[in-house]
Amino acid sequence: MSAKYTISELIARESECIMVPCVYDCGSALAAQLSGAKAILLSGGELGESLLGCPEALLTTDEMAHAVERICTFSDLPVVVDVGAGFEEPLTAYRTARRMTAGGAMALLLGNEEGMTWNEYRAVLKATLKAVEDTPCIVIARKNGSIDQEEALEESIAQMTEAIALGASGTMVCGLCRSTRARELAKIIGERIPGWKFYPDQNSVNGVPDVDNEEIYQQGFKMISYHYMMKVAVAAMWEYGLLNMQNGNNVPSNEKMFPNGVKGASALPIFNMQRYYDFEAQFTGKRKIFRVPGAIPGRENG
Repeated sequence: MSAKYTISELIARESECIMVPCVYDCGSALAAQLSGAKAILLSGGELGESLLGCPEALLTTDEMAHAVERICTFSDLPVVVDVGAGFEEPLTAYRTARRMTAGGAMALLLGNEEGMTWNEYRAVLKATLKAVEDTPCIVIARKNGSIDQEEALEESIAQMTEAIALGASGTMVCGLCRSTRARELAKIIGERIPGWKFYPDQNSVNGVPDVDNEEIYQQGFKMISYHYMMKVAVAAMWEYGLLNMQNGNNVPSNEKMFPNGVKGASALPIFNMQRYYDFEAQFTGKRKIFRVPGAIPGRENG
């Protein structure tokens, strides 16, 4: 499966800030789509947690590329990829970017990794832009680090302005999500950095989000990312695991229903596995019926 539209097409048609959940596998991509998401972001952090229980800095290029290929094959939402591994040098960045786009990525979120000078980042950015120029994939330049000090803010503005001049489609200033002055700084960045902006990992305090989506949209922020998938997945597994252990059976989790009313001991029913058997029938002439392994006949969906 491939994306039904590009990130550029999505931004052009929407009239509000697009909420982009961070995902890490096909299950989280499906949950995002069922929730109404119009684009998803493959998070290096959450991929590292889910795949190896490690920080994203320990991920290899192969591990990241394989995740891109799996998710883009499964989902028809455009995938933004938070890239790190494989982008340390211009030539490897070019090769890795070509691999990511071949795997289906619709945007590469390219950050200046720790220890990388602006000159080094500029060279990697140029190579990445060259790698995607004949594809529907775009590059979003990202500046890491705090922006609470005036000097750091000015540096971020200058560097992201240059990134747009070099050909980046959009920019992300990561320091926004760690600042207590997020709303004030978002306004400054919106006014001074040309092109559209991607707000990083929206946070909240005491039930109040750091920024208002409608407000930042007017300032040029077309997309906003947010983390919740890994947190709520582990929390739910923990919660229902405790109930199962207390009961000495799996009744609590078995009776848990999805928002669409589907229930059962497995998540398989919401993945529409029957479509694979229907596809196979084109070659065999015989239609098989998919049933959840271990399910009582007639109760495959609950």
